[in-house]
Amino acid sequence: MEETEVKDKILSGAQQLFMKYGIRSVSMDDISRHLAISKKTLYQYFADKDELVTLVAKAHMAGQKVRYESIEQQSENAIDELHQIAVCLRRDMQEMSSTVLHDIQKFHSKAWNVFEDYKNDVIHASVVRNIKQGIEDGHFRADINPEVMASMRLANIEMCFNEKIFPYSKFSIAEVQSQVFEHFIYGLCTEKGKKLYLKYKENHNLQSIPK
Repeated sequence: MEETEVKDKILSGAQQLFMKYGIRSVSMDDISRHLAISKKTLYQYFADKDELVTLVAKAHMAGQKVRYESIEQQSENAIDELHQIAVCLRRDMQEMSSTVLHDIQKFHSKAWNVFEDYKNDVIHASVVRNIKQGIEDGHFRADINPEVMASMRLANIEMCFNEKIFPYSKFSIAEVQSQVFEHFIYGLCTEKGKKLYLKYKENHNLQSIPK
């Protein structure tokens, strides 16, 4: 197996563990056992856990960028794009430990900066573009300031992971993110937009029913 393949395997395996159990609770020993490789091999590719977490964050954000650009390209309109994002977001959150973002922010500043850069650049630009498109199509209210709404959306993403606001023992992170995002979507929509969004939701629910 080539070096790049080994490194990619480690990054992928580490990401699986981090997303499922959180970052602080997963040790380099855990990753070594999970991948059936020695710790010596692990440290040949990564100086320490902090570097591994940072590179996992970079790989994850790069994958997210490709994923959401694909959604943008295949969407019929701004409403369809947000609906597809909502479906993906809920699925992702169901598979993610609620402590991941907290662990990164508190213990891995370099990885946190990767997330912040992605959020402030890629997500912000995507939200602004989507809102402008929705306004042009008459699906979003014309009195909305896209920059203000984009900044609010970024704040909402972090707020949903705040244990003081949404205690992990009381709330599901998937449910919180889903509810807050849907509230955001309805706040943007005109009556025309709301009807279209409900239509996409209904069609998705019908397709999800086992045959």
